[in-house]
Amino acid sequence: MEFSHVSVLLQETIEQLHIRPDGIYVDGTLGGGGHSYEICKRLSEKGRLIGIDQDADAIAAAGERLKEFGERVTIVRSNYCNMRRELAALGIDHVDGIVLDLGVSSYQLDAADRGFTYRVDAPLDMRMDQRQTKTARDIVNGYTEHELYRVIRDYGEEKFAANIAKHIAAAREKKPIETTGELTEIIRGAIPAKIRAVGGHPAKRTFQAIRIELNRELEVLKNSLDDMIDLLNPGGRICVITFHSLEDRIVKTIFKTNENPCTCPSNFPVCVCGKKPKGRSPIRKPIAPGEEELVYNKRSKSAKLRVFERS
Repeated sequence: MEFSHVSVLLQETIEQLHIRPDGIYVDGTLGGGGHSYEICKRLSEKGRLIGIDQDADAIAAAGERLKEFGERVTIVRSNYCNMRRELAALGIDHVDGIVLDLGVSSYQLDAADRGFTYRVDAPLDMRMDQRQTKTARDIVNGYTEHELYRVIRDYGEEKFAANIAKHIAAAREKKPIETTGELTEIIRGAIPAKIRAVGGHPAKRTFQAIRIELNRELEVLKNSLDDMIDLLNPGGRICVITFHSLEDRIVKTIFKTNENPCTCPSNFPVCVCGKKPKGRSPIRKPIAPGEEELVYNKRSKSAKLRVFERS
């Protein structure tokens, strides 16, 4: 299957990056190279782009797409949480812009054998990095009922989390749960029919939760953003596209803390904690897709773009 992914909020992200032709830019979630291609088009021979992704299929596709830019592009197979280390290995200590397009790619959702989707029956996988041995099957069959409840409640924001965890635990007593289709039917049976009739797909939130847990998505994001802000040159920007409230909350909070880091009580006349702002968010509200994008790319519906500029 050909790697295909429609980059969300593409023009808005490129506009917010304020690209310098001779700058150094990092795409921490390279995917099919959509954002990277538009960055490279705006770089001179002195400019440079480093693309990072965990997925071998994404790296192959992006490498093909970006090959016209030659030595301006360096692609690294890694997690963006290792950005500082990977850049240091390339002799780079600061950059002029960073892009993160979070979540799962269109290709990963559409490739049934990757096990991300509840719409096709396939082995339970959901690994973004297939070098990893742990899969969604291990979580579904190996976590305790309480651990499953916590994951589904916290990462899926699923109000029927307790009942879904209970149904999963009961089903695997009879036989291991092996496929996305089996899991989907178990989830369907745990949600009242009247709710299933009016809501979205009953398995959507649970699949999201298991994927986030398996790939440590929120943990990686939370532990990486401060470091990425420190990597920026003065005037450099980081643009982060999120797809659900949990990601967006983390980005919003960390950007706000870096803009207003002072921990002194509000009644103190002067700051004594010594914490200085690292920059600011040039846009106060996240940028959402326009009507035209929502028509041709339905997966952009929940996307939000937040931006931070280093001072």
